[in-house]
Amino acid sequence: MQSTERILLRDLAIFQLKLFLDGLKDVVLAPVSIVAAGLDLVFPGQRQGHRFYAVMRMGERYDRWLSLFSAANRAAGGDDGLFGPERADPDSMLGRIESMLFDEMESKEAARAA
Repeated sequence: MQSTERILLRDLAIFQLKLFLDGLKDVVLAPVSIVAAGLDLVFPGQRQGHRFYAVMRMGERYDRWLSLFSAANRAAGGDDGLFGPERADPDSMLGRIESMLFDEMESKEAARAA
């Protein structure tokens, strides 16, 4: 498998993981925001809506941390993909994903070549 194909597959795996995490955020924040708004209506406190707006700020911080689409601009400028040509640290989550994906592909290619 060529390096550019590996980079594309790695970036696809990372993007899919980020999409999953983004969807998980939506599933969690939907009911939490309803509960927070309900609590704000029943127990207003010092400032109306402070719990609800705190949930919104938490979601915004999570979106910035996840940075779902920001790497796309960097990837368009070169052949190194979203995160460069080097494989990730094998102890990181990204490194384990790469190992699972590419080691299996390499073993299948070796079996075909034999």
